Amino acid sequence: MKWTDIYEIAAALADAHPDVDPEQVRFTDLHNWVLELPGFDDDPKRSGEKILEAIQMAWIAEA
Repeated sequence: MKWTDIYEIAAALADAHPDVDPEQVRFTDLHNWVLELPGFDDDPKRSGEKILEAIQMAWIAEA
């Protein structure tokens, strides 16, 4: 997975953190959780606020 795989990341986060309200997640935590996902293989520095916000919105929609 890469940072651009927004919906795949959101689904994986929903599976990995089922008890978390995605609306309450800080971007620093979100960034770290994405890096910890199995199959994620991208440069940690390639993410930014826009990407993290898109992941968070997709996760909210997934939930």
